[in-house]
Amino acid sequence: MMKVQNRITLHFILQLILYSVFVIIALLTLVFILIGRMTNEEMKQNVPVGALQAVTSEALYENGSITLNKYWDSFLVKHQLWLQIINSDGKVIHTINKPDDVPEQYNLKELREIKEQHAYGSYFIESELDLFEAEPLLYLIGYKSPLRQQLLQWYNAYEQNGRPDETAITALEDELNQIGGYLTIINHEGKKLYTIGKEADNDSNELKPLELLAIQDRNGDHSGQITMHVSEDGLNTWILHKDRDMNSYVKQPIFSDIIRSFGIAAIAILALSLLLSFWLGYRYSQPLILFAGWFNRMESGNYDEVLTAKDKRKVFRRNGKLRTRYRLYREAIHNFYEMAQRLAQTEKDRQRLERSREQWMSGISHDLRTPLSTIQGYAYILEQSPEQWSKDELQEMGRMIREKGDFMLELITDFSYINQLKQTDALAGARPIELNRLVRHAIIKYVNDATLTGVDFQYEDDEADAVIIQGNELWLLRLMDNLIFNAIKHNAPGITITTTVEKKEHSAFISVADNGQGMDSDTQAMLFERYYRGTNSEESSSGSGLGMSIAKMIVEAHHGNITVKSQINQGTIITVKFPLSQTN
Repeated sequence: MMKVQNRITLHFILQLILYSVFVIIALLTLVFILIGRMTNEEMKQNVPVGALQAVTSEALYENGSITLNKYWDSFLVKHQLWLQIINSDGKVIHTINKPDDVPEQYNLKELREIKEQHAYGSYFIESELDLFEAEPLLYLIGYKSPLRQQLLQWYNAYEQNGRPDETAITALEDELNQIGGYLTIINHEGKKLYTIGKEADNDSNELKPLELLAIQDRNGDHSGQITMHVSEDGLNTWILHKDRDMNSYVKQPIFSDIIRSFGIAAIAILALSLLLSFWLGYRYSQPLILFAGWFNRMESGNYDEVLTAKDKRKVFRRNGKLRTRYRLYREAIHNFYEMAQRLAQTEKDRQRLERSREQWMSGISHDLRTPLSTIQGYAYILEQSPEQWSKDELQEMGRMIREKGDFMLELITDFSYINQLKQTDALAGARPIELNRLVRHAIIKYVNDATLTGVDFQYEDDEADAVIIQGNELWLLRLMDNLIFNAIKHNAPGITITTTVEKKEHSAFISVADNGQGMDSDTQAMLFERYYRGTNSEESSSGSGLGMSIAKMIVEAHHGNITVKSQINQGTIITVKFPLSQTN
């Protein structure tokens, strides 16, 4: 598992990398936005030219066919454009929104006229030759210009020797005012001969050669703002303007927008850096403040209050998982949390052991004092006047002294067993033991005991399937003695004790069941506690009260567990579970 310090270092490095990547992505996004804006501005100036350049760069030519984004279908329809892509044979291999009067095959003459005149029939044509594919491809975008058609209509109606008919100027001016435009007629030197309609204030009286070329380059501008027509003799040129002056054809610099955009981006990144710094400071200081509070409470010995309810809600979710801001310190928090729990449990165990020790001392003192008092009383009687007692009375006194002595010897022996289980390894000298044989042998001893009357013993197991565990035979025999003797001692004559040995999956089970008087829930809860006697036993004063505690210690020493199930007047079942030996 990665150490906390290594993970924190890696965490900071990753955050720095992520922040750098974010800044780079933000700047690249800004650059792409600016490029897109510039492209859009270019396309707004002349949609057909911009669309043609974009289509030429995006189209993929493969195996004689063209692949193009579906976006262009709707774009061309929306802007009333049509597209044709022509191969080296003059055949159209791809088309979008093509009018019916446009052919599917072109000859050399038609293609040359399209390139020179930028027109085909009634359509303006923008063309581009792509020589980067496996074969040359010619891209055509065609469209009609309402302004161009209007100019040709007026030219045909009012032209006289390349100039407007003097008698028709008033009618022409009215029509120009209706569309919000004006007409300029210039000679071949660029000097204005006529201006009909409301002319822009900043129009000069002479057009320079490059300005004429710019107008010619934008002739039939798809934005519908300017168009021109040259008379048949080439001496005069008609230029139709619609609410646009010549300066509008000079591209405005976009550097101010770029500087402004990068300035805004720099301010945004700085603000983000400050927010990130505050966030990191808050995030990494919170766990440290939390730890400081924990240490203060631990110093006061308040182990149960080290993690207050408020702290738990702050650190853990409802499902028990750490909140995101504390995951970086998850090992430290979990270790601290477990340490606090262990210290709290240790303190509880210490207090419980202290109470148990006091109970033991009180119980031992009581149980030793009672038989000793009896022995001392009979000894005093015998010492004072032995001749006054008959033989039967003397035998009764001897029997009582013997029984009390046996009880004290049993109590001391049980203490010795407990000390051995605590101080030594119960599995020392362990070997594979066939549990069927051992339990059967333990029961036979009680079956053959003539002093046990009114007790019926039954044994059940699978004779064909040996149940083998790893254990100490002497301790396991002691376990069976304690379980069987507990059933005999706490029930009246006439009971049946059924012992079963079986194997389930990877575990061995021993159950000792009787049909006696059973026990209440309090007795069941305390049955395996040291120095506890059941409240339902009619012989509650007999026995050391350590038998079932010793049984539990033996079972746990063999890596098993012991449970009890009982109801009043319905008997008791004590079940022991052991892990099977690997040889089983």
